Amino acid sequence: MARLKIAVVGAGANGGALAASLTAAGEDVICFDPWVDHVAYVRHNGLRVESTEGRTVTPLDIRHVCQVAEPHPLFDLLIIGVKAYDTRWVCELMRLHLADDGTVVAIQNGITLETVADVFGDDRSVGAVIEVAANLMVPGHIVQEAPIWLAVGGETPASQRRAEAVAPVLRTGATVEVVDDIRSAKWMKLVANACELVPSAILDLPLADAIRQPGMYDFMLEAGQEALDTALARGQQIVPIFGLDVDPAVLTRDRYVRHLLDAVLDGYTSPTTLTTVLQDWRKGRRAEIEDLNGLVVSAAEGLVATPANERILRLALNIEAGVAQSGVANMAALAGHERDVQYAG
Repeated sequence: MARLKIAVVGAGANGGALAASLTAAGEDVICFDPWVDHVAYVRHNGLRVESTEGRTVTPLDIRHVCQVAEPHPLFDLLIIGVKAYDTRWVCELMRLHLADDGTVVAIQNGITLETVADVFGDDRSVGAVIEVAANLMVPGHIVQEAPIWLAVGGETPASQRRAEAVAPVLRTGATVEVVDDIRSAKWMKLVANACELVPSAILDLPLADAIRQPGMYDFMLEAGQEALDTALARGQQIVPIFGLDVDPAVLTRDRYVRHLLDAVLDGYTSPTTLTTVLQDWRKGRRAEIEDLNGLVVSAAEGLVATPANERILRLALNIEAGVAQSGVANMAALAGHERDVQYAG
């Protein structure tokens, strides 16, 4: 069987680590990324990945996104690894570069299922949940603190068959599960993300340090509980993620959020782990705030009260707008012990 022609758009910490693993396993991969310095470095030096298993340097065929217009074959598999807020334009950019029978897998935070399917069609779009602890703070150098885990699945019978078909290829670079309810799995990942990605960044601390701040663990549980209640109110199911063997008794509204947060802290957090939001801010770029806690708030409207997520959203937007600073001093505002913060953007 001929190798699939694979494109990875967004070769950052997650997409780059997956692309390197797929390439090292012999897959035919072309990467596209918008970070000029990163593309230039990897093109000349290869992608360096430091993990618990050692250091690797993998030569990648990597190009700037503007080079999508240059000659290349149509792709059989498109892996989208850009920020959630970049999904629409990336899908439109790549629409004519996917083979007629090609498959799209979006390995992103947030819920981008509708956006991808709107461009490529429900039957060609495979949703994915990714979990990996990886940092990319300088061009060409990924620090990967945990292996890549993926859950993939479709929302139609045809796309579910595609998920089954591409899983063996993805397994050359990650641990992969095919799940029956990808939307619920995506929401469970959002529950985990709502707990920790933005709150720890608001404190400007690695996750392991943030969780030790007085009251922070309980606050993270509160934010995650609001996200879970929103998911349930919208008809999603509590499902296991991260490939963990879970006691069915844990899969309940009252116990699941603590289980998820502890799984992230125990399995995907080292003393130096920076959440993707804090990485973005330290690199001077926009984070996925509105696709994380902002999505919880908007999806919960009229269904569930979300005061913790609303405080997270307002504080984070103020930090991005330059009218507030990240730091431990924000803990009181997160916990609701200060006058309500209004968005000044």
